[in-house]
Amino acid sequence: MENCRDNMLVLKEGLELTGRFDIISKDIGVPLVAFSLKDNSTHNEFEVSDMLRRFGWIVPAYTMPPDAQHITVLRVVIREDFSRTLAERLVNDIQKVMHELETVPCKVCARISISGDGDNEQHGAVVVKKTALETQREITTIWRKFVMEKKKMNGVC
Repeated sequence: MENCRDNMLVLKEGLELTGRFDIISKDIGVPLVAFSLKDNSTHNEFEVSDMLRRFGWIVPAYTMPPDAQHITVLRVVIREDFSRTLAERLVNDIQKVMHELETVPCKVCARISISGDGDNEQHGAVVVKKTALETQREITTIWRKFVMEKKKMNGVC
């Protein structure tokens, strides 16, 4: 159990060193690390979880129960066979995922463009704003296509 706790601390400290995550879990009790993005205005925990699957990690992301459902966390449970090397590799893979997410369009950056020049108001074009649900569906569809294309590229030929 002490080994699990030590590896939990390695993972926790590695995540803190990235400067991108808030650690939600306590150091006592079950050896686990629950963490969330400090800035989830461009990408969220679900995207991080999906991208980590490409590296072979299953790190669940989920929202908290009622009255705290606005909080989303990622959770890693430290088992006996989870070594220090694996903890360091997970931190490294999380950093790769975060770097890759910075290069893809963000969920908030989806823009509605009617004409190609972007100056719709000067040309008399009417910009119709989409509802939050329509925008979310569009972004989800684009994101799924992106993830599926990445999975196709990682296959064995």
